Amino acid sequence: MKVTVENKKGLNKDLKVFIDKETMNSYMDKKYEEIKGSVNLKGFRPGKVPKEILKRQFGKAVFEEVLDKVLKETTAKALEENKIKPAGQPKLDLKIYGEDKDLEYVLSVTELPKVEIKSLENIKFDEYTVKIDDSETDKRIKEIAKNQPNFKEVNDDTKAKKGDLVSLDYKATVDGKDFKGSEGKNTQLTLGKDLFLKGFDEQLIGVKKDDEKIVEATLPENFPEKELVNKKAKFNCKILSVKQSEEVKIDDDFAKNLGAKDLKDLKKLISKQINDEYKNSLDQLSKNQILKEIEKIKVDEVPENLIEEEIKILSQNISEEEVKKNKKEYEKKAITRIKTGLILNEFGEKNQNKVTEQEVQAEVQKQLRMMPGQEKMVMDFYQKNPSALASLRGTVYEEKILNLIKEKAKANKKEISKDEAEKILKEAHDHDHNHGEEKKETKKKSPTTSLKQKKPATKKTKSKPAAKKTKKVSKK
Repeated sequence: MKVTVENKKGLNKDLKVFIDKETMNSYMDKKYEEIKGSVNLKGFRPGKVPKEILKRQFGKAVFEEVLDKVLKETTAKALEENKIKPAGQPKLDLKIYGEDKDLEYVLSVTELPKVEIKSLENIKFDEYTVKIDDSETDKRIKEIAKNQPNFKEVNDDTKAKKGDLVSLDYKATVDGKDFKGSEGKNTQLTLGKDLFLKGFDEQLIGVKKDDEKIVEATLPENFPEKELVNKKAKFNCKILSVKQSEEVKIDDDFAKNLGAKDLKDLKKLISKQINDEYKNSLDQLSKNQILKEIEKIKVDEVPENLIEEEIKILSQNISEEEVKKNKKEYEKKAITRIKTGLILNEFGEKNQNKVTEQEVQAEVQKQLRMMPGQEKMVMDFYQKNPSALASLRGTVYEEKILNLIKEKAKANKKEISKDEAEKILKEAHDHDHNHGEEKKETKKKSPTTSLKQKKPATKKTKSKPAAKKTKKVSKK
């Protein structure tokens, strides 16, 4: 194979590739040998069909298969030998081809630009740690205790009030008739929460243990028996008990019930929990700072085809008229995202940063935990949408690169209070909102996704009349 680089115009290059006919014939002979043993032709034993007969019978199909194979292998090799990373799909123009002929073609390719990544280690960003006061930890523990149910039974003559827990059996009727699901045993209601039927709770205020009470309530829109929807039902209630809430004592036993070793351990865990709540958001701010600094790094030329593709991504679900009206704005955003992606991608490759299948699955599991009850829907979505999984992989890849840059760059470490953290996050949110800036959220397509290197496919054009569509050689 002989490769010469021609017509260099910026990032656009033409590679002329030449393979002599002897090499092509050797590929053809190898293919004939491959099919010889499995082709059945009348009058010949398996494996004994002469090559000339095979050529007459299958020559065109064999040549097309061989040509496709040679083109795939040699285009990849030509790009690799010339250290060209294609930006998009190369185009292929056949000049000379045919059985018992040399093969010559031109590979037109747009190259990814060279980017400088040394300056990444000089990037400065703020790295925050939040100091949680003991008072904040105590406040959070008190809130947890307040929400812990702690009811104690009261005297038989004590009347139920709002906030008390009432246990009851009931039997309901509509127009004097029973219906499916009209009975309930040991039903527990916290008065005032109105979680059973609208207006049901307040009618139980003032009841005592062993009381019987008729409660009337309208059956809701989502009631299973459709013919009873919006009808008034009468509930004959037998009060089993009335319990009043007591303040939970915050001690070692309370801490153990929450999974901690003791109260001291619980305070540590809660303090870390509060810190983590702020840390995740503040870490994202740090990464946004790094991305902003990366955007300032100069890239001499950005491939036009990548700009066009990125504009399509940015303008999804937006009218063509709107895109034309704001063309320059979309181009600016597209160039910024591509530049960022190129730099991150180069840094990732230089540091041999890769995403494992386990890391992708861990991210999927993370999303499953965020959507309880919808796990199957999320799994089905990723199984049926490979592009969504590829986008997720790109997000994980970008996250790994940014974490590595954080390790190598110059962090301006700041310890701040919880109030300061809230102020910083609010200012960042208001700034993004007022300027309509695109947030670097993990759910959005990451800039590196479309720049991950793949084995190049090629678009094939022929300067001579095109041959019929390739058919695989049948092996009967």
